[in-house]
Amino acid sequence: MVNENLTSKLQHLMQKVGINNFKNLSLAAGVSERQILNLRTGKIKQMKIDILLKIAETLEISLTELITIFSDINIQKYHDISGNHQHHLDINSNQEIANFTKEYERVKIQLEQQKEILQQEFQQSTLQILESLLLFWPTAAEKAKENPQLAAVKILALVQKPLDKLLQTWGVETIASVGAEIPYDPKMHQILQGTAEVGEIVKVCYVGYRQGNKLLYRAKVNPKNTTANSH
Repeated sequence: MVNENLTSKLQHLMQKVGINNFKNLSLAAGVSERQILNLRTGKIKQMKIDILLKIAETLEISLTELITIFSDINIQKYHDISGNHQHHLDINSNQEIANFTKEYERVKIQLEQQKEILQQEFQQSTLQILESLLLFWPTAAEKAKENPQLAAVKILALVQKPLDKLLQTWGVETIASVGAEIPYDPKMHQILQGTAEVGEIVKVCYVGYRQGNKLLYRAKVNPKNTTANSH
């Protein structure tokens, strides 16, 4: 059963960070709505430290504060117990908070270590994809300095091939191609000069990129009868 007192406390914390409902809190913290409900029903002891940490960070409070606030129900249920028993309960509650905090520090260190390992793995895999560029580009650049007449097309493949492979690995796709004439779509295209109506034929000056359903950069275009300036 939802505890009105805990729910009210949670709503107050949410208001401070501009979150207006429990679903949005769930999305912002990256936890399930069931976990939010556990917090509102006083089941904080059953929740994992990493879940509590995500909620605390989203609410912009410390883990200790979160535990203290939502552990109150365990003390309040016994408000009519004698002073000695109440003191014993407070001690137990403080010990639980200390245990939570200790576990939090352990998980925090573990997450930092995992983050560092993942970052290193990401860098290594990216460097492997760009291997040919890393090995041959400095030499090609030096040759170009020595011979300014060297055709750029001869060294273009050194850049294009590893770049295409990297984008493919990351699932990044180009939007149109340079010089293509396509119907204008303001969601996917950005006008550089003049104006264009939706569906009007425009010419692509710079490609755009998307990753799956996510738009990264809109393709830069000009109306077909406009001469693009360099940008």
